[in-house]
Amino acid sequence: MILFSYFISCFCAVYENTQMILIEDTLLSFGSSLIYPFGFKLLPGLFRIPALRSKNKNKAWLYKISKLVNLI
Repeated sequence: MILFSYFISCFCAVYENTQMILIEDTLLSFGSSLIYPFGFKLLPGLFRIPALRSKNKNKAWLYKISKLVNLI
């Protein structure tokens, strides 16, 4: 990480016009990497909750789909 920080600081010192672009892209990438896992963890729950709330066995396929999506 120290070498990467040194590389980025040297890059920004040489190419001064790209500093703001680099900061914006870094923040966008960091923000999307924080939000991205919530979608994948929410998707199996959308299948699993109706399957567990139903009293009949007809919705068992929803539970199986949620387990399959959770593996992905």
